[in-house]
Amino acid sequence: MQVGFIGTGSMGSILLEAFIHSGALLPTQIIAYNRTRAKVESLAERHAGLLIAPSNADVARAAKLVMLCVKPLDYQEAIGQFANELTPEHILVTITSPVKLEQLESLVPCPVIRVIPSITNAALSGTTLLEFGHGVTEQLRSQILTLFSQISRPVEVEETFLRVAADLSSCGPAFVSYLLQQMIGAATKETGISEQAATYLTTQMIIGFAELVKKDLFSLQTLEQRVCVPGGITGEGLIPLKQSIPGVFNQVFLRTQQKFAQDCHEVSLHLAPK
Repeated sequence: MQVGFIGTGSMGSILLEAFIHSGALLPTQIIAYNRTRAKVESLAERHAGLLIAPSNADVARAAKLVMLCVKPLDYQEAIGQFANELTPEHILVTITSPVKLEQLESLVPCPVIRVIPSITNAALSGTTLLEFGHGVTEQLRSQILTLFSQISRPVEVEETFLRVAADLSSCGPAFVSYLLQQMIGAATKETGISEQAATYLTTQMIIGFAELVKKDLFSLQTLEQRVCVPGGITGEGLIPLKQSIPGVFNQVFLRTQQKFAQDCHEVSLHLAPK
């Protein structure tokens, strides 16, 4: 099966290369277009056989599965460039959350699927969130789940919970990365340990932490309890965290929900019939 990518920016290129590295797709099965040609040329140099399309329309003509990986406010322009090439046999995959499935279904003649990837997919790990449109058959659903299971654990999500699910799975790595950077910076400032050493110890800790959870050796609650022995140093360190952290993530999710609502409104105006 030929797979087309329209947009090879940050997330588009992560998905494309994850499929290649996992063996799910060969470079010769991929045709890609990016308006900044240097980005797709760089991918083609790294993956011999990957085809560069001259335009969005050429992607749709060559590939039955088209992954649309552009920014939400670029959707109208992008779809206008290739929608006439789509047939009912095509499959359109969108990777952005503010563009609703019903909006896309009204613009194209083929089944539409929403996939929210994560940077963790670059390591063939983490989740991809999936929402299937009305025209998706059970057979097509199974095919898409199989494809994305090569690079992640696919999870079907209702539209109601799509944003918070994306906050946890897709935005989460940035939230955790920020917290770890704060821990490293504070350790360096307060003790004099080198940043290099603190970074190494922290990254090895988080790798080991992930393995504990992955192997189901501890839940998050029992892991905390096991490390934090009564009267110990860990408990002392947890005191300022328990004083400062509660409520912070309430604000995080309130802000992401508000931004999502704003983005959805702007996209709806942008995609509305002229």
